[in-house]
Amino acid sequence: MDTAQAFQKLYDTIIRLRGPGGCPWDHEQSPSTLRGDLIEETFECIEAIDEQNPAHTQEELGDLFLLVTMISYMHEQSGAFSVADVLESLVDKLIRRHPHVFGDVQVKDSAEVLKNWAEYKVQVEKRAPKDSLLDTVPRGIPPLDRAYKLQKKAAKVGFEWDKPEEIIDKIREELVETQAELDSGNNDALEAELGDVLFAAINLCRFLKIDPSIALQRTNTKFTKRFTYIEKKMKESGIELSSGHCLEMERYWQEAKTLSENKQE
Repeated sequence: MDTAQAFQKLYDTIIRLRGPGGCPWDHEQSPSTLRGDLIEETFECIEAIDEQNPAHTQEELGDLFLLVTMISYMHEQSGAFSVADVLESLVDKLIRRHPHVFGDVQVKDSAEVLKNWAEYKVQVEKRAPKDSLLDTVPRGIPPLDRAYKLQKKAAKVGFEWDKPEEIIDKIREELVETQAELDSGNNDALEAELGDVLFAAINLCRFLKIDPSIALQRTNTKFTKRFTYIEKKMKESGIELSSGHCLEMERYWQEAKTLSENKQE
């Protein structure tokens, strides 16, 4: 089966699921109800890529294809646009925004490609410039990702640190201010200071060209593996998972940490 046939089969399967005699659950869904699934499947796909597991990555990419095609077909059913419209407009945009590939424009590097894209949106696609450079960052994306993108936009016009040590100093400064608000008992101010700590840490990731979402997801996976090890060892030892057995849990945490470090986790 070639690519066109495979996509046609997916499309036909979705029509069957959403059609008469199809799946009741699929009938009940809408683009709005599938938003959470789209986010979840995206992160599961990222995890599979991080694992460098081709079979798992293939499966997760399939789930993303399903959701994207399903949501597109829902709009086709409503008459807003078709799945073919989505694909055609995407291809048109790719060709239009790559004149250095499909035309005679010359570029020297990827930075110039991005610069040309921004200019093309305004000059050729007639997209009105935003009131602020930061208005181009969607407000609906998760806060961590939005902070990262806001910082990238500001850095492109020179609002940037000179070296990572300066950002580390900023993180220390924010931690001192956080401690002061913790001591004062002002929860509203404490929330604001903790936000500043997170924003500064994200800025350090960005400066070092590390995606903070992926870095955090990696830590989440690491924490999950180590805590699962604690649960396993506590159960084997007949010890209850509770605040009264913190010493035992810490001991098994250190064991899990050593094991993961030996495996170069």
